[in-house]
Amino acid sequence: MPDEAWDALLARQARPTPFMRLAYLRALHASGSATGATGWQPQFVSLWRGNELLAACPAYLKSHSYGEYVFDWAWAEAYHRHGLRYYPKVLVAVPFTPVPGSRLLAVDDDARALLAQALRALARETEASSLHVLFGDDADQSALAAAGCSARTGVQFHWTAEGDTDFAGFLARLQREKRKKIQQEQRRVREAGIRFEARTGAELTDDDWNFFYRCYQLTYRAHHSKPYLTRDFFTRMARDMPEHWLLFNAWRGDERVAASLIALDPQRRAAFGRYWGAVEHIPNLHFDACYYQPLAWCIEHGYQRFEGGAQGEHKMARGLMPTPTASSHWLAHPSFADAVNDFLAREGEAMAGYLDELHEHAPFKASGAADPAP
Repeated sequence: MPDEAWDALLARQARPTPFMRLAYLRALHASGSATGATGWQPQFVSLWRGNELLAACPAYLKSHSYGEYVFDWAWAEAYHRHGLRYYPKVLVAVPFTPVPGSRLLAVDDDARALLAQALRALARETEASSLHVLFGDDADQSALAAAGCSARTGVQFHWTAEGDTDFAGFLARLQREKRKKIQQEQRRVREAGIRFEARTGAELTDDDWNFFYRCYQLTYRAHHSKPYLTRDFFTRMARDMPEHWLLFNAWRGDERVAASLIALDPQRRAAFGRYWGAVEHIPNLHFDACYYQPLAWCIEHGYQRFEGGAQGEHKMARGLMPTPTASSHWLAHPSFADAVNDFLAREGEAMAGYLDELHEHAPFKASGAADPAP
């Protein structure tokens, strides 16, 4: 499929992201990161009228549930206990990338509805247990609901610009104890002799990428797992999508000790926390490299949103607010479909209450409020 046709369709959507560019998806496949051998068999679906691309989406036949960040392990276990096969399943998602955005790319709602029906047909043809569309937008949710899918709500933590002109201004809006905690953490990082250097795009050298990948591998090793992404994937990113990357190197003297890689959408002024690692443990360095330095950079460069990635209530204390995410699910087995729908209804009510509770504990001062006297 031509990149131009896919990317032009992506640009028409309500919530396009760089991760849905064909170059990004192709790099995942060509680098050996997301392939049939790793449990991600590409099954992309597209609808055409002559030479015009009407709709398309990245779909995979999955043999496991790793790298998705919307968890259905309990569903798979229930199938297994009843002697049923849960895998393969059909998944529409960006592998290893829990960034919300448009998934069912379409010229209009009618084409999107046809694409949703085509996904149901793909699940039947491949004898998959189910269909899952992760981190989609409102238009995706509507089309999939009409196609018989059930909605599921999750939560992430995002920062949005509120007129701050510098990081100090951002800190000033936080409650006193939250602000002091951040200042204390940054001071301890400085006292450890750490300084940061930010590089973007073509400024990044092979040496930068090699050091980052070493750190990335160490993060997975610390959790006794294997990295999802190969070194070749990042080689392709440096070559094909350099404008979408920001790297923070943490230096102690003339030695690099950590790296944090941030994805950028320069056109829409959005940034996405993605990967990090360090060659040694330095207290509070993770928070500074992954949150404070990127937030300061975003404010300085006029970015409007920073997404902190999957999970993590601790991000709220650092100025990232709870944001609902959405996914859609269809199970072929009628009894299991009923059970999952009942579960999703109860989970949805609990999630709504959880989001309300999180907002009640927002880290920012009330509008116009002054800090309490010490």
